[in-house]
Amino acid sequence: MEFLNIFEWSISPILLSLGFLQVRWYGLLFALSFILGYQVMLWIFTSEGKSEKDLDSLTFTMILGTVIGARLGHCLFYSPEYYLSHPLDIIKVWEGGLASHGAAFGILIALAFYVRKAKNTSYMWILDRIVIVVALSGFLIRTGNFFNSEIIGKATNVAWAVIFTRVDMTPRHPAQMYEAISCILIFLFLFFQYRTKKANLRPGSSFGPFLTLVFGLRFVWEMFKENQVAFESGMLLNMGQILSIPLVLAGLYFWFIYKGK
Repeated sequence: MEFLNIFEWSISPILLSLGFLQVRWYGLLFALSFILGYQVMLWIFTSEGKSEKDLDSLTFTMILGTVIGARLGHCLFYSPEYYLSHPLDIIKVWEGGLASHGAAFGILIALAFYVRKAKNTSYMWILDRIVIVVALSGFLIRTGNFFNSEIIGKATNVAWAVIFTRVDMTPRHPAQMYEAISCILIFLFLFFQYRTKKANLRPGSSFGPFLTLVFGLRFVWEMFKENQVAFESGMLLNMGQILSIPLVLAGLYFWFIYKGK
């Protein structure tokens, strides 16, 4: 236990407090995901002769799709009874509650609207490129969950266990960082694949691996997490795993079968 105590996590989720204004680690990392994502997409757009004006429109669309989708996903996937009875609480994003599966669906819908107005840009073209930065965002957001001591893992005695002192004194799997590390590795894979082979990449070559790897690993990491909501107790698969299955199947289709159809 003394060895495990080295990994006690007691850092406050609040980075800076100025009167009524609070800057939280999670909010900072969430914002950083869009800032860094913009820079990566700017490099991609520039290298392929796309205008920065189109990128600005894409960024605005992505922010709306991500936030609205993630919020609705949390409300409808994990607490539908409460939020359908208290619909005005859905807009209270500042109280917390965002779901990555909801963000995925929100982004897919938002990008469909984007390509209707964008010139010379296909849906699959933008999907193959946007998933590169979405993987990077996944790393930053899950790191933010770690700072918040939320989405905690199950109790364990592994050597790398973490004690989240703001929750309890139980050594737990750092499940947030399992997912964060997998996301940054997927980002590096997709980024270098694009950088070295972009001239020969067929449609779906980034989108397919992204869905398969991110949500396939998400299915695995859910085994190490505590249930997010009470109704998951006793279920063979939790909600995160159930929602991951169709996305993994879609990823396998675009990775191995789609081939630009």
